[in-house]
Amino acid sequence: MRHGRWTRRDLLKASTVSAAGLLFAEPLKAAAPPAEEVTPALIEAAKKEGKLSFYSALELTTAERLARTFEAKYPGIAVRVERSGAERIFQRIAQEQGSGIKAVDVANSTDPAHYLEWKKYDWLAPYLPAEIVKHFPADQIDPDGMYATSCAWMEVIGYNTNLVKREDAPKSYVDLLDPKWLGKMVKAHPGYSGAIMTATFVLARDLGWPYLEKLAQQKVMQVQSAADPPKKILLGERAVMADGNDYNLVLAKDQGKPVEVVYPAEGSPLIIVPSGIFRGAPNPNAAKLFQNFFFSAEAQQLLVDVFAHRSFHAQVKEKGEHVPLSSLKLLKADPAQVQAQSEAIKARYSKLFGV
Repeated sequence: MRHGRWTRRDLLKASTVSAAGLLFAEPLKAAAPPAEEVTPALIEAAKKEGKLSFYSALELTTAERLARTFEAKYPGIAVRVERSGAERIFQRIAQEQGSGIKAVDVANSTDPAHYLEWKKYDWLAPYLPAEIVKHFPADQIDPDGMYATSCAWMEVIGYNTNLVKREDAPKSYVDLLDPKWLGKMVKAHPGYSGAIMTATFVLARDLGWPYLEKLAQQKVMQVQSAADPPKKILLGERAVMADGNDYNLVLAKDQGKPVEVVYPAEGSPLIIVPSGIFRGAPNPNAAKLFQNFFFSAEAQQLLVDVFAHRSFHAQVKEKGEHVPLSSLKLLKADPAQVQAQSEAIKARYSKLFGV
């Protein structure tokens, strides 16, 4: 541990000691469960439980909208949203599991590596809604049916059009090293955001740490969440964002705000957001019903239409004015590699950027 803070390794060691009977040295190998439809019996069982806890790294407005829409569809079942950054969610769940506390029903995180850890320690319950099996590509579904990709987006560059002319705007990550951007950029932190952890891994892999070292010399404003840089450029506090969620800028632009999205020439880090049910969930039937809803065409289309997220559901359509996923150059990360390097990335990044 450093400075009294728990690292991923510390938490899992503590959990191993406290819950040794539940843990395994290697990931489980099991046949995927059969696809399950929503049945009257499931709905009735979920209503008897009457509640569920949804731990989410989605923005609060997004997670709350999903929760309220679910509650309207299934009256009598209350959804308690526990929203935080992906790393905070990971820490909380590890501490709860290590203490034998069963509080989380469904969790979704912007760091897919978290699911490798949770699966390894047998904390996830196998469950596959029929919608996933019917309409999602196999590469977005865990082979053992423990989780699947609930939505996605890209980490991108962006700028305030009142402060930067289109012809002067950066078009690539390398452009951000131009001296003219000194003190004019904002960036999120991989120690807080799972999405930024993935993006940092990708940039270190493809552009090298020397690139990030040069970027750190540009006097970049450092914020926490991947949702924060778009807010800073929207307010005019900085002219350019070096990373941040594309959907925030897409939504702001749709509203006529002075912002523009730049999908970098080198490619845009793809952020996938899995969701899974926890073994020992206090409200297992409500959790199953919510997972079914989360992956339904209804909820997936809501994520696309209202929040400009991306969906892998085959029946969901992109909004016409938005850049389709298929036309973008995507930089994909192997969650296992992100998992293996996460602590080293956080330490090196903090040293470089002084935060």
